[in-house]
Amino acid sequence: MAAPGGAAAPRSRAAGAARTAVRVLLGAFLLLAGIGHLTFAREEFQAQVPPWLPLDPDVVVVASGIVELALGLALLLAPRRVRPIVGIVVAAFFVAILPGNIAQWAEGRDGFGLDSDAARAIRLLFQPLLVVVALWSTGGWAAIRRRLRDRRR
Repeated sequence: MAAPGGAAAPRSRAAGAARTAVRVLLGAFLLLAGIGHLTFAREEFQAQVPPWLPLDPDVVVVASGIVELALGLALLLAPRRVRPIVGIVVAAFFVAILPGNIAQWAEGRDGFGLDSDAARAIRLLFQPLLVVVALWSTGGWAAIRRRLRDRRR
């Protein structure tokens, strides 16, 4: 529902608090994952790098760890006006790493306790959820809808 002047109606405090909590949790998750990429879980993350990727798996793990640290910090610290952009970038990152997760499942490679096809497949089901969470918790979803609506005018 639009407020006078065409602006979006203010969201409820509860919805705003829920989005903030989810955004903070996602940021913390990415920070932990980034730290893991660079330290305690480095070998486990290498299991997710497809062998057909023409890059050193350790380089991929370190680079993605640095990206996850940056994205986690951005989710936690970005000013409100740029959060939708951060959410879109985080969602795109989750889409970009999906081939590695699919390859881990398809090739039956173990990692992070995912030692069966079923466990690896269940993990794949959460990837779209991460995309949606990144977009919803940052306002990225609403920004995309507004942009599409404005293009139709």
